[in-house]
Amino acid sequence: MNDLKKAEREAENKAKETWRRIDGNEDVADKLGNLGDDVRDGLGNAGDDIREGIDNVGDALRRRNESTERPERR
Repeated sequence: MNDLKKAEREAENKAKETWRRIDGNEDVADKLGNLGDDVRDGLGNAGDDIREGIDNVGDALRRRNESTERPERR
């Protein structure tokens, strides 16, 4: 899923960059807009990676706890 989100962000970013260059003149505002998009995309990708890592750790801990549980004695 992260790869799909990353690809979507990159495609959106490329479209915005192309739209900003359509007039043939890339001014400071266009460059700042592109920079802002790059930062936002990078933070979004990093957040997705962190969330996936936390989920993986939680899953590993859950599996470990399930494998070490002893059945109750009656």
